[in-house]
Amino acid sequence: MSNFFETVDPTIFRSYIFWSAVLGLKMLVMSILTGMKRQAKKAFANPEDAPKGVKPVTNDPDVERIRRAHLNDLENILPFFVIAFLYLFTNPSVLVATNLFRAVAVARIVHTLVYAVFVIPQPARGLAWMVGYFSTGYMAVTTILAFL
Repeated sequence: MSNFFETVDPTIFRSYIFWSAVLGLKMLVMSILTGMKRQAKKAFANPEDAPKGVKPVTNDPDVERIRRAHLNDLENILPFFVIAFLYLFTNPSVLVATNLFRAVAVARIVHTLVYAVFVIPQPARGLAWMVGYFSTGYMAVTTILAFL
């Protein structure tokens, strides 16, 4: 019996690794962005983080906007990691797979930019979300159908 990983095109695997690393780094940056906004707004959630005399603030709208963007990343990027990995085993076209991975990554970055960094009214955020969501959904359905 051959190794299951031998069926994965190395070019597609490299693309998956690259774009997954980009998205992992993007999620790490969200933590830093949250901390920077907390510092700038003096909106510390824990008493031990705040300077003496500053009361904890857990409802600053700017901090909460970044936290919601980060939560949205967790809801969308983590499933991408799993679904895109499984999609590798469907023998996809290099062009299609690479562009799906790229679309998800760029969509998630744009989503954060228009939601938490440079707030732009809808439909910008919704469109960015849909590109990533439906790309991941396509990979999930393709994988399910390939392994029926």
